[in-house]
Amino acid sequence: MGPELTRRRVLTTGAAVAGTAVLTGPLSSAALAADHGKPGAKPTVVLVHGGFADASGWNGVISRLQHAGYPTLAPANPLRGLPVDVPYLASVLASVKGPIVLVAHSYGGAVITNAAVGNTNVKALVYVAAFAPDKGEQLGVLLDKYPGSLIAESIQGVPYPNPDGTTGTDLYLQPDKFRAAFAADLPVATTRLMQATQRPFSASSLTDVTQAAAWRTIPSWAMVATQDKAIPPALERFFYQRAGSHVVEAPGASHVPMISHPEATTRLIEAAAKSTT
Repeated sequence: MGPELTRRRVLTTGAAVAGTAVLTGPLSSAALAADHGKPGAKPTVVLVHGGFADASGWNGVISRLQHAGYPTLAPANPLRGLPVDVPYLASVLASVKGPIVLVAHSYGGAVITNAAVGNTNVKALVYVAAFAPDKGEQLGVLLDKYPGSLIAESIQGVPYPNPDGTTGTDLYLQPDKFRAAFAADLPVATTRLMQATQRPFSASSLTDVTQAAAWRTIPSWAMVATQDKAIPPALERFFYQRAGSHVVEAPGASHVPMISHPEATTRLIEAAAKSTT
């Protein structure tokens, strides 16, 4: 193999790596992984998105956490309902070595509440404008506990086929209602992109029954979005008071404070992470 061919292969490999993982901050992923098992190493932060969204909503937080030296992972939540999403996330968590700070937004809160149970590596939970249900509860019922959610009047159901031949229903936010219900404090151009690329979630997620409540045994931190029109702020406060969470509020924030208030969200996660050392 000649020098030029070797150089091309190195450049090509480097480009492929850059295309699949954005590395920011003073440490590379390899360095973080190598140090992860050492005493005093920072925990891995796992960030779980909710419905109508994908993991890119965490980008502003991820860049800040990585700059601070935290290993980060933001898996794709399948959004097929708790019986699918919970074991999937549990398998992702099982692949992470060392302590974990498990963070969730919106419906993702219900997923981590179930998936973290029994995993002794999960040292802290962080709920960001998220559900924190108790065993036996359903999200659809909880949404009716307090007024203020625009979700019911904003969704559109679209049938989809299940592998067993039955038909499920995907929930989308309608284009003209997406911004008001989900992200009213973001620029219109941004929310138009978010609406076009939204990931629907199964309507069954609203009726699935929570099987366990990790917040009963794992310390939690939480952020209330004070202008949330998806999960009413009063419901968020109810969840977090019941869980005994360390609570902060994001004044004026819509349902996506991790996007509109990434600095405050990062500080909350770091507070949780520092409690694990």
